[in-house]
Amino acid sequence: MPNESTDPVFQLIKTLTRTEKRHFRLFANRQGSTDGLKFLQLFDALDGQERYDEERVLAQVPAIKKVQVANLKANLYRQLLASLRMYHAGHNLDIQLREQLDYARVLYNRGLYQQSLRMLEKVKATAQQTEMQHIVLLALDFEKLIEGQYITRSLRGRARELSDEATDTVRHVAREHELSNLALRMYGRYLKIGHTRNQQDYEKITAYFREGLPVLDPRQAGFFEQLYYYQAHVWYYTITQNFRFCFRYAQKWVDLFEHNPLMQEQQPMLYIKGLHNLLITAHNLLYYSKFEQVLRQLEAYAADPDRRTSPNIEMLLFLYIYTNRLNGYFMRGQFTEGLRIIPELLEKLDYFRLQLDPHRRLVFYYKIASLYFGSGQSDKAIEYLNKVIYLKEASLREDIQCFARILNLIAHYEAGRDEALDYQIRSVYRFLGKMNDQQQMQEAIFQFLRNLGDVAPSQLKDAFIKLKNKLIRIAENPFERRPFLYLDIISWLESKIENVPVQEVIRRKFRQLK
Repeated sequence: MPNESTDPVFQLIKTLTRTEKRHFRLFANRQGSTDGLKFLQLFDALDGQERYDEERVLAQVPAIKKVQVANLKANLYRQLLASLRMYHAGHNLDIQLREQLDYARVLYNRGLYQQSLRMLEKVKATAQQTEMQHIVLLALDFEKLIEGQYITRSLRGRARELSDEATDTVRHVAREHELSNLALRMYGRYLKIGHTRNQQDYEKITAYFREGLPVLDPRQAGFFEQLYYYQAHVWYYTITQNFRFCFRYAQKWVDLFEHNPLMQEQQPMLYIKGLHNLLITAHNLLYYSKFEQVLRQLEAYAADPDRRTSPNIEMLLFLYIYTNRLNGYFMRGQFTEGLRIIPELLEKLDYFRLQLDPHRRLVFYYKIASLYFGSGQSDKAIEYLNKVIYLKEASLREDIQCFARILNLIAHYEAGRDEALDYQIRSVYRFLGKMNDQQQMQEAIFQFLRNLGDVAPSQLKDAFIKLKNKLIRIAENPFERRPFLYLDIISWLESKIENVPVQEVIRRKFRQLK
């Protein structure tokens, strides 16, 4: 039996707003056939379910037979998409332009060539203004078809003009794709392994990046060419842990939208993604004043009643705002205060469960676990770390998977779960062996915890001091700093040495930064 994670019709229905559902019912009722009534009954039955249950649908709507379900669902899916396309056409310029291209084709088929050309010219002008070069190219191809087959009494030189225009557009589109492909590959690399682990990693990713990076003159480049150029650099510098340069290109990304209000309106997802990356980089740099400023900017955007909205935008705003609110608590050392947002965060995680991918859930669970650990609630930290460790898509973010196991080991020690410590040690050892990524910091912590049972209580403080000094030396190597982004082990060791809560240590460091 299909479930909510695999049934596309149910997934789509669960994303609809109240007004979208009302519009769909009005849209569907334009048909008076029995089949139309049946797919509306199917819609109402699915809309009333929390989890997909086909047997319950059949019991609830006796008019629908089991053999009809597949066809009715296919019809319902088409009708839902058609209704949504109509409902949102006024807010999506690309939908409007494609619709006008269809109208131009209708006019062409009627033999009304001049009317078709005039419509294509309008499409092209609007698409050029909003940097939709792929639509410009479609309009140009259609224009060339008409001009090449029919005498339209166009101005002299029109053939050369169209040819030059098409060549220039193709050049822009090709460069856009080249840059967007590079940005996507860099992002995929980051999702897979996180940051560079050694000099060999650095040289490999740098060669790959430089080989794929085309020369770009900002004075001649279009909006999307510049955007993808900045995106590619953001991901490259994130992977290589050069956060100062990452900050520079994330700021360029945001500035590009700030200087183009029309594109900010047309591409809100990319704009808020830029703000998010600027926040993440400010967090990595411990640049708190900038972090605070940009977070206020993102929250003000979310609260703006006049901005564009859609389920996708709302999900992204939730993701970015809550991720960075959590990061703010970490920076300030306010772990206990941060626990207040956990109930609403979990509620929203459930609300957006169909849209959130496993990687994003993994990151949230790790951050929630870190909040509990920092506030001294090791048992709750273990509960959420297990959600990370036992996530099925273990290939995602191997670095966080590793740090989750290290933190889990520390949390078991803090919670006094000595009976489970040996098992946790073996589990971490096996995982590090499979990853083949035993960085010095991870190995040092692992060996320390492994031997902790043999340390006399009177010698514990000296052991913590020795490990802290060792980790400080390790952190001097740029390629060994990656683990400290996810696990502030130094502050934990200082808390053990001084016998104070770890959040007090981090809070003190934050006050020194301000």
